[in-house]
This record gives sequence, C-alpha cells and structure tokens, in this order.
Amino acid sequence: MKKENYNVAVVGATGAVGEQMREVLEEREFPVGELRLLASERSAGQFLRFEGKEIKVDVLTEDSFKGIDIGLFSAGGSVSAKFAR
Repeated sequence: MKKENYNVAVVGATGAVGEQMREVLEEREFPVGELRLLASERSAGQFLRFEGKEIKVDVLTEDSFKGIDIGLFSAGGSVSAKFAR
C-alpha cells in the first residue's frame, strides 16, 4: 500500500511547542511531503532541522497555507484565531 504524503505547516515553529511538534512528526515518521515552518518576522530567516535537512522559517502571512494539507498551531490564541480555519 502506498503511503500518502501531506504538506504540513507548523505555526510558531521556533518556540518550544513548535520544536516538539517537529520532533514528534519526525519520531513518528509522519508522512510529510513538504514541511513549512512559519513564525513572526522576528524569527523569519532562521533555519531549523527536520529529517536531516535545514528548513528556512518563513513569515506567517495570509498566503502561507497555499498547498498545505495540515496546519499545526502553537503561536497563541489571537494568531491561531486569525489564521486557523
């Protein structure tokens, strides 16, 4: 049986909870196609490790979720209320 991959966004990726989300996705071998790491302008441009690769953190915007199947949020209530559907 073919394993389907999902495009996943982690909002608040640079925080402690965001770090745990990345670790759990990796440990559980969740079928991630693309991992999009999102955070505030302050954290944008950093690189975080996932499955042996360095992934650049992008600024969270209205367009951040194009092509994303699953969004994981750890950026606080007001941010989640604005961006989570």
